[in-house]
Amino acid sequence: MAANKKELAGGIGLMAVFLIVLVMFFMPLLNGKNGLDYLDNLFNSISKGSAYYIPSIKETIGKSETGKEITVKLSYDSAELATESAALFSKAGATVTEDAEKLNVTGDFGNILLNCLEDSDALFHNKGDVLQEKYGIEGRKVLFDWWTSLKAMKKNFDKQEQFDNGKTVYTVMTRAVECAYNYYKIVPESMNNKLGTVMFSLVFYVVYTLWYGYAILFIFEGWGLQIGH
Repeated sequence: MAANKKELAGGIGLMAVFLIVLVMFFMPLLNGKNGLDYLDNLFNSISKGSAYYIPSIKETIGKSETGKEITVKLSYDSAELATESAALFSKAGATVTEDAEKLNVTGDFGNILLNCLEDSDALFHNKGDVLQEKYGIEGRKVLFDWWTSLKAMKKNFDKQEQFDNGKTVYTVMTRAVECAYNYYKIVPESMNNKLGTVMFSLVFYVVYTLWYGYAILFIFEGWGLQIGH
């Protein structure tokens, strides 16, 4: 027997509206996308606009690393990956010797990293076709090969106790290669252009959460359950 029928009915009504909105949120009503996908793409687009570090890294690398000769020994998980990666270093003018799943690379440190940054810049701007034409490898796969190679380079530099070089490689790997790979095919968007939508989504999230909480509260209290401490 309900202790407070009016409060119980109000709670059930709030819960019903909550569930209706929830079902609509997961329906493809926004340009063929559901609400979750739409907001995910929106915030990815906005964050991409503020994650473009490549030009500043290029400038730093060009000034500090160009003309520095390096030699590294890199190990890969497969001979195919090693061969693909060898093409990346060769395009930067480095001398590469293949030995099954290993590469011996000698070349200008700055030129190698600048070539990597050029490829990252192309993919960041969704120009995978440029990398396909340059290497004959799918654009995103090129960046995966770069990421694998830079990871191996950092490991080798650390082994040689060339920690400054390792730190430089890590910066390029995380702030250029990873960003370009993760944001591929996402169109950058300015926060100012979508401010209304962003504010609405945040307010909606708060109100919707409170809506659910009050629905549960009214149902329990109307049913006769008392919460105390």
